[in-house]
Amino acid sequence: MGKPKAVYLKAAHEDLISNESENTVFSDVLEKGVSRRDLLRKAGVGIGILGAAMIPGMGAATTLTAKFGSSAASAGGRVDLARLLRFEAVPFSTEDTIIVPKGYKARAFYSWGDAVGLNGNMPEFKFDGSNSADDQLAQAGMHHDGMAYFPIGDHTAGSKNGLLAMNHEYIDNGLLFTDGDQNWSLEKVRKGQNAMGISVVEVSKSGGDWQVVRPSKYARRITPHTPMKISGPAKGHTLMRTLDDPNGEVILGTMQNCANGQTPWGTYLTCEENWSDIFVKKGDRTALEKRYGISDKDEVYRWNEFDKRFDANKTPNEPNRFGWVVEIDPFDPTSTPVKHTALGRFKHEGAEMVVAENGQVAVYMGDDQKFEYIYKFISNGTYDPKKGTENSALLSDGTLYVARFNDDGSGEWLPMIHGQNGLTAANGFRDQGDVVINARGAADVLGATKMDRPEWISANPHQQGSIYCTLTNNSDRGEAGYPDVDAANPRANNLFGHIIHWLEQGGDVTGTAFSWNILALAGRDQAENRNHVANHRGDLFGSPDGLKFDHNGLLWVQTDVSTSTLNQKVYKGMGNNQMLVVDPNEGYFKRFLTGPSGAEVTGIAFTPDNKTMFINIQHPGEPPSGNADAKNPSQYSNWPDHRQGGRPRSATVVIEREDGDIIGL
Repeated sequence: MGKPKAVYLKAAHEDLISNESENTVFSDVLEKGVSRRDLLRKAGVGIGILGAAMIPGMGAATTLTAKFGSSAASAGGRVDLARLLRFEAVPFSTEDTIIVPKGYKARAFYSWGDAVGLNGNMPEFKFDGSNSADDQLAQAGMHHDGMAYFPIGDHTAGSKNGLLAMNHEYIDNGLLFTDGDQNWSLEKVRKGQNAMGISVVEVSKSGGDWQVVRPSKYARRITPHTPMKISGPAKGHTLMRTLDDPNGEVILGTMQNCANGQTPWGTYLTCEENWSDIFVKKGDRTALEKRYGISDKDEVYRWNEFDKRFDANKTPNEPNRFGWVVEIDPFDPTSTPVKHTALGRFKHEGAEMVVAENGQVAVYMGDDQKFEYIYKFISNGTYDPKKGTENSALLSDGTLYVARFNDDGSGEWLPMIHGQNGLTAANGFRDQGDVVINARGAADVLGATKMDRPEWISANPHQQGSIYCTLTNNSDRGEAGYPDVDAANPRANNLFGHIIHWLEQGGDVTGTAFSWNILALAGRDQAENRNHVANHRGDLFGSPDGLKFDHNGLLWVQTDVSTSTLNQKVYKGMGNNQMLVVDPNEGYFKRFLTGPSGAEVTGIAFTPDNKTMFINIQHPGEPPSGNADAKNPSQYSNWPDHRQGGRPRSATVVIEREDGDIIGL
């Protein structure tokens, strides 16, 4: 969210403006305050484009009709999921706990500092913050974020036993260390590094409750020190070479991992977002460094003082080795992760993969910063289920595109190919490696649409080519010196955010044309600022972030409103962050969950039978300033342990219906 650099927050740069390109911004297209229906009319897009999800014969329609009767299906065979959302919506809450509807239960079962399950190395969490760097390497990292579930076995067995792979996005010195910012040392840097990255844990439902399996042969921690391969056009590139890696082919680690993706061949895609926060460059910075937000100081992590890799004066190419999508095989803890450079370098929020009808794969990605872009990658090769993880090669060979949302409701994917449309040496792009390393700069040249912080992207599993993206907020939209409103970002001072939807032409995710509209303008009507007229039906929410379809075609939305923003007048009375669910065909939002004090609700995963949902709770107890006080760490929350004098801990939460039936319906 919008926070200054000098606080311990995952998103110190998310609301900074790095995009100063002069792309067309389609101002004067819409009046501020345009309604969703007016937007669709002016854009020439019918309401029906929100997706008449025709679910084929033996899919969800058959299952749900059999379960609930023929009344579950509307005309044309479409399942009216909204009619099946029978739970009672929960109200706003400011309580330091998770609240779910009557008939549901929620329980934290994997918290920061819990042992991952490495055989012979399972240190206990110390509530005074005194765990060592070595301890932290075998424990869950801080601030759980994006997550995916990988079943072990068939549909039935895999719904009771599987792997959770999840991101640990950032660290908070006031919680991680006994003395907070005091007495900085290499040991503290190493502990901080070991608290980031990814964890893989085995989970199983035995004895009635889900538990982490310890020890487990799958257990793994991946950190900023884990060796990783490089694939794609930036492999071996001059901008990827360092003294420690003169060939530019092996990178140490990943960090600041936010949202995620999942491949049909059973691997995990983790996305590097605010990586630039950790690098420091004194003196003049290059245009590339400025475009990605490399700063001349870091008062938070301070890794540059003890690890030369993060001092860009000493290792000028090291920043170029971050900002990628990383593929991890959760079933093989000895495997080497791969950074896929063909997917472009920016502040990745997610990587939503869709297999086209012809077998090619599409990967949709957002760049989470104000006035940045939405991207799509299309593989040249096709997916072959028989090849298993060999399909990983698809992500190293293909075409990267960036989206332009036209004011008439049409859109196009602009190919980011060296030598075409201005991506030439004359404009600073010597080869395709330059294009992907400076993907933002290439998108500037192509004239892509500047968006209001593209966050998570999710594809409707029952309608090919129907894609949704959360645009979390942008307070600078329409302000003096910044781009004005446009059709796809229709509100000035967009404090509440919105959710955009597009439908690929003919349902073909490999195509370059689409039509689009807006599913929801979040927030409330502000009498003093009428351009913030809310335009969605159902329960109120703001700053949509996490986004995921379940197996039955319901769309789950999670919010990330910072504590400081929640205290502002415009958010008064809206309580803690929350999770809602909507049938996108019908558009009615229903509040399903509210989180603990100061926490972001994030990370969504489902078991194959859709009877268990996993979510993550990040930074419970975040103070309005963003700074946790090492002397009083539980000042604003002591969730989930509710231990006097303890520390609030991010955690994975398991949610089920008390009767064991399908979630949401």
